[in-house]
Amino acid sequence: MRDLFRFLHRIRSTLMFLGLLLVSLVLLYSGNEHHQARAISSSNALVGTIFTWRKEITDYTSLKEVNRKLAEENAGWRNRHSNAYTPVEGPFVRINDTIRQQQYRTITAKVVNSTWHKPKNYLTLDKGSKAGVHGDMGVIGPSGIVGVVRDVSPSFASVISVLSPDIKTSVQMRGSKHFGLLFWDTNDPLTSSVIDIAKHARVAVGDTVETRGGDGIFPAGITVGVVETVENAPGSNYHDITVRLSEDMTRSAFVYVVDDLQKMERDTLQQANERP
Repeated sequence: MRDLFRFLHRIRSTLMFLGLLLVSLVLLYSGNEHHQARAISSSNALVGTIFTWRKEITDYTSLKEVNRKLAEENAGWRNRHSNAYTPVEGPFVRINDTIRQQQYRTITAKVVNSTWHKPKNYLTLDKGSKAGVHGDMGVIGPSGIVGVVRDVSPSFASVISVLSPDIKTSVQMRGSKHFGLLFWDTNDPLTSSVIDIAKHARVAVGDTVETRGGDGIFPAGITVGVVETVENAPGSNYHDITVRLSEDMTRSAFVYVVDDLQKMERDTLQQANERP
């Protein structure tokens, strides 16, 4: 306490100056309407600025929840989109209206871990078997395909990234519908190759590549990327196509796990046809 009194005594001149300044300001603004109005205006502006900063901070801290809700809404939209349904035949009578049954179901998940700079890259999602995720399900992002589910635990899933030579995805040119396989052999996280498209097919830089569908992994028409280069090696019957991927695999975000509801029925029929 003695040190406090010594400190106050040492700065007594400064305290007296501040006190007189405060008294003079009070007398000035209380006796002059113009200065009083300016003071109120300035205080309102200061308070408004503080509230704006607070709102920006609270909005930033709530971005995680906002992103989660948007991802769930997008999943709902994908579940209602036309490419998630297939026409119904059989006992139904076809009229001018479109009768469809759902073929694909979408589950929202978040990438909790991922790699993009290794020879074989993987992702880990925060959804597993408890959420209905199982092996061989396609994973897509906001802009394009991401990978295929490999293993699942009750709460997590391991995904083989499209940046891995372990998977070859069936794709096609959006315009001509000539199809081939997406195969990552570029060692570049931004690009991949499309193989097995015959030379007679017209492919040009800037053409869009999309999923072909029918493999039980991805619905048809999901954007894969844009053709960046097309080369024709002598002696080869196929184009050498490099595609710039539409999905940025170097970032972590919300993704959508796609469940083909007809995959088991189709696989059973195909296996029966393959038996001797």
